[in-house]
Amino acid sequence: MARTKNRGLQQSFSPSYTVRCWRLGAYIRLSKEDLKKAREGKDDSNSVKNQRDLLGDFYFNHQDEFESITEYVDDGHTGTDANREDFQRLLSDVMSGKINCVIVKDLSRFARNYSDAGSLIDNLFVQMGVRFISLAENVDSYRDPDSVSSIIVPITNVMNDQYCYQTSKKIRQVFDYKRRNGQYIGAFAPYGYVKHPKDKHQLIIDPDAAEIVKLIFSLFLKGTSKRAIALYLNEHGVPSPSAYKLQKGIPVSTRGYDDPMWGARMIHSILANPNYTGDLAQGRSRVKSYKVHEVESVPREEWVEVAGTHEAIIDYETFDKVQALLQRDTRTSPKGREVHLFSGFLKCADCGRAITRSVGNNNNVYYACSTYKNRSRTACTMHSIKHNRLEAAVLFAVQQQIHLAVSYSEMIARINTAPVKKSQSIRLEELIAAKERELAKISRYKQSLYQDWKDGEITQQDYRDMKADYERQAIALTDVLARLNAERAELANGVKSEHPALVAFTKHQNIDQLSRELLVELIDHIKVYENGNISVRFKFADEFRRIAEYIEINTTKPAVAG
Repeated sequence: MARTKNRGLQQSFSPSYTVRCWRLGAYIRLSKEDLKKAREGKDDSNSVKNQRDLLGDFYFNHQDEFESITEYVDDGHTGTDANREDFQRLLSDVMSGKINCVIVKDLSRFARNYSDAGSLIDNLFVQMGVRFISLAENVDSYRDPDSVSSIIVPITNVMNDQYCYQTSKKIRQVFDYKRRNGQYIGAFAPYGYVKHPKDKHQLIIDPDAAEIVKLIFSLFLKGTSKRAIALYLNEHGVPSPSAYKLQKGIPVSTRGYDDPMWGARMIHSILANPNYTGDLAQGRSRVKSYKVHEVESVPREEWVEVAGTHEAIIDYETFDKVQALLQRDTRTSPKGREVHLFSGFLKCADCGRAITRSVGNNNNVYYACSTYKNRSRTACTMHSIKHNRLEAAVLFAVQQQIHLAVSYSEMIARINTAPVKKSQSIRLEELIAAKERELAKISRYKQSLYQDWKDGEITQQDYRDMKADYERQAIALTDVLARLNAERAELANGVKSEHPALVAFTKHQNIDQLSRELLVELIDHIKVYENGNISVRFKFADEFRRIAEYIEINTTKPAVAG
């Protein structure tokens, strides 16, 4: 669930679903009977040309969904179904991942009997995550998963199979309804919570366990490694989640979660669980289908998340900081219990790889390029910098950025109290107009490509390459336009002195020491140069640039005509 820094308003919402980009395999089959009819002039509807035109038209009308198309043709001369050459090539490409979507004119083109088709579609394709489209039957396993159920079941098992399917479907619908309405449907409450005695779909805080959850988050933010946190809890006699629940007589899963000792993986699971913010995040895993009972992870965008369903143990700000730290390289030495201050933040300014920590003579700590240290002395240079110098330089940079944020806040306050406030940027309007023209031109070029291919003016390979290039350009332009329009909207609405980017820095006035919590909140990365200089890439860099433009627009006097 996307969250802004302004947490004042809690609301429920449905998840958004990520549209995948498919690699299409178009399968065409002309049977011996079809071939005979075509030669006798009786029926040409199943000809290779007609099938190709139908599949090609579908691809053209939906080309934004597909990144490539590969054609497979068996023309009636390739023997039995089992030995169809291009059909076997199609299956091989499915297995290798070259294609992840199969399209046919109708089901009879794909397989000679109902059972074989059902076996492939309902088993192999589901397991491989392959989309199946049959135009005549209006089947699309991705757009309309229910459409597959009409063709996948052998006739002899229709009744039993349909009963299982409908039962599974109804259960899923009930679960989805409860998830979207903020009801907890897990069999066991997350550690730190228990189920409400009068409502099993409602979570309430377990005070004792909740304190341990808070301790885990606090220790991690202070730089303690996940391994060290587990060691600390074990050494202080804190029972693991399963052991704690058994002691309290709370229901607990016995499937892989009965370890009486804390471990790093267990700590990670707690640190990454968004339920501790008071929001329900469910549907994070699922079985492939009612027949294939393998569990697969679900992308974050497809989770069912509902805000403010129960009391929070961890606030949003703390949780977001922890997630940012989890994304960084926080490795420690085998005996180490603390994550080093700059771990995961340092990059070589030349090769772009990590700058790593070392301890030299007299326990002097310094940092050097990992490429130079571990890979090749000729591929990069050392980029060495001592810890004390690095820490002082970063602290100074942070203090300067805080000072800038304070100044911006004061100027914005004065601007916003002025009688007239400007909100337009000529530069921005011109840029948006130019990018929109460029995007429209790319769209026209892309639309004409298919016809050029059909008319024989370009080869199929040229068509694929040019289409892919235009799509890349369109995506890049769309991203740029989204950013520019966001800037325009912000300028039109004005900027408040309490802007989240400014608040993030101004609340740290008079800081005299660095911490990992501070670094993860304010800094994206730090580059180290060969001469020992550094550059700090702060978070909110784009926001600061827009704020600076807003200030410039509203403090620059218009030129007076001579």
